Amino acid sequence: MIIILKENTTAQELNTLAEMVKSHGVTPHITEGVHQTIMGLVGDTTRIDIESLSQLKIVEAVRRIQEPFKNANRKFHPMDTVITVGDAVIGGNSLTLIAGPCSVESEEQIISVARDVKNSGAKILRGGAFKPRTSPYAFQGMREEGIKLLLEAKKDTGLPIVTEIMDLSQLDLFDEIDIIQVGARNMQNFELLKQLGRSGKPVLLKRGLASTYQELLMSAEYIMAFGNDQVILCERGVRTFETYTRNTLDISAVPALKKLSHLPVVIDPSHAAGIADFVSPLSMAAVAAGADGLMIEVHNDPSKAKCDGPQSLTPESFDKLAKKLTSLKKIMQED
Repeated sequence: MIIILKENTTAQELNTLAEMVKSHGVTPHITEGVHQTIMGLVGDTTRIDIESLSQLKIVEAVRRIQEPFKNANRKFHPMDTVITVGDAVIGGNSLTLIAGPCSVESEEQIISVARDVKNSGAKILRGGAFKPRTSPYAFQGMREEGIKLLLEAKKDTGLPIVTEIMDLSQLDLFDEIDIIQVGARNMQNFELLKQLGRSGKPVLLKRGLASTYQELLMSAEYIMAFGNDQVILCERGVRTFETYTRNTLDISAVPALKKLSHLPVVIDPSHAAGIADFVSPLSMAAVAAGADGLMIEVHNDPSKAKCDGPQSLTPESFDKLAKKLTSLKKIMQED
């Protein structure tokens, strides 16, 4: 349920209303806009009399939210959520480039790539320390050592870090990580989502292989319901009948999620395509669709990468793409 308040409502009147709804066991969340203030109610609102609320002199309108996700709902929070991590801004009218290797392989490799992507305009460094692989015999990542090397790269370049967590037991290792990534396979690991909600750290939440928009937003709701509103939604392609590409990028996820939710939306074209040649056109399409950011895999020698080399760009290719994306974003802003 949301309560739309009239202009010129005083802070005292707002507090009185908040205390009233709390007495019904409901938690109020207040969003103050330039011309309108909204109070969103989270919890069991069935005991609240809408007619009585509507008659209050400070209330413009009362509306029930039908969707099961409340905190993540744009009706609840009309303005875009903007997340700031270091010098990086995700959301609003910005385009944030997140780049780096699929997996951390050595100190030399991660620092070299970090320097290259920063010079090309990336604002956040990605790199896998823990790697969820389909085969138990594939490279599983450097694990704790990989975290240490990512922090060394951050120290060298100043870039904030995003890396994936796979299990609750790893959470302590992520104390110095700037953004915790939840991969597609863990999107509905609800116990993990609850703990990340309590952590207060920004979370990049990837859409599951066959998950609907509502299921993705309900996973975001888990994080937000436990106190963390710093959630970034990531479309990374879904599984369809097509096998030519690794997955199928659902470009309509950008406008759809932005209509449904106020949370920023990032596209991962590398995992969507699985083919390096397709990363550039998919990235351009994502920016044209209104994505807030792109998460792109970059490796200094893709042919020798221990993980996902075929979908990784070289630093030179990423630099060319970054320039194109910057130009396209400017055109989009002019329109």
